[in-house]
Amino acid sequence: MTQTTDSIAQGSDQTTEKTILIVDDDDHLLLGLTARLKTNGYAVVWARDAVAAISIARKQAPDLVILDLGLPAGNGFLVLERMRALSDLIAIPVIVLSARDPADNKKRALDAGAAAYFQKPPNNHEFLMAIRRALGETVALSTFLKT
Repeated sequence: MTQTTDSIAQGSDQTTEKTILIVDDDDHLLLGLTARLKTNGYAVVWARDAVAAISIARKQAPDLVILDLGLPAGNGFLVLERMRALSDLIAIPVIVLSARDPADNKKRALDAGAAAYFQKPPNNHEFLMAIRRALGETVALSTFLKT
């Protein structure tokens, strides 16, 4: 079991930087999402397996979790169910980002409490809009056109 985290913060014009926990075991995806999120003013932490995801979420108290379903040491549904059962994690929005067939998994993820479900690779603008909606942020459409 690998429990690796990487805390990457980006200076921004925002007074309070929001932290996003990315839970995925694909290094390329982690680096790509980290770059995209940092560019948009978010701090990022990582977890590469289901066990680390819960531990890091409890320690870091992220504002949002981006969660893959196919993980070592348990799957994303286990993480989502556990988060919804723990009082300190229940309110954290979760966006599922998965390569799994959405026909079988999208409804299950949304029913389990996910704020949104995206197939890998996600459309950049739609994905960022879903993140901002889940975080309760309101941003003008022109902002999305620049990302």
